[in-house]
Amino acid sequence: MTSNMGDLFSRPGDSSLRVVIGAVAALAFVATVFAANWAINRFGIVSVGFGLHAPAAVYFAGLAFSLRDLVQSTLNKGVVVVAIVAGAICSAFVSPHLAFASGTAFLVSELCDFAVYTPLARRHPVWAVGTSNTIGAAVDSLIFLSLAFHSLALFWGQVLGKTWVTVATLAVLLAVRAATRRHT
Repeated sequence: MTSNMGDLFSRPGDSSLRVVIGAVAALAFVATVFAANWAINRFGIVSVGFGLHAPAAVYFAGLAFSLRDLVQSTLNKGVVVVAIVAGAICSAFVSPHLAFASGTAFLVSELCDFAVYTPLARRHPVWAVGTSNTIGAAVDSLIFLSLAFHSLALFWGQVLGKTWVTVATLAVLLAVRAATRRHT
């Protein structure tokens, strides 16, 4: 049994690989936050299925939740907070307003993530990702939409779009977990 998501991608005692994975995930997280804000500016509102709509950032934001869980499990919580701030600073070049809204939403939802993902990851790493992403999606959507659009009209579309990405992420994590169990 793996002790957290980071262990899905490295062997015990392989701390250098763990740091590399964490650093790549942190950089990918920063890039994802930037890409999310760029997507809103470029594409605006998009369909996410079932007649619902959300800001185009929704898919990037959904991926960002899993990346931040990976950063937390391979490096630490402090690096996650630094990555959130770095992503917001980079996003300010796209839109200071969106950067503030997304940075605030990510920071607050990350506090929830610390309360949910951290304790679950020790025993159930894959389910920790699903549970924390679900809670993070709701909290992040509530805060981001309130700050960026002053409306919650797109709330259920935001949550659905992030859920699509979480389901895809969980499928990948379960496949990796199954493959690592076969090889150990």
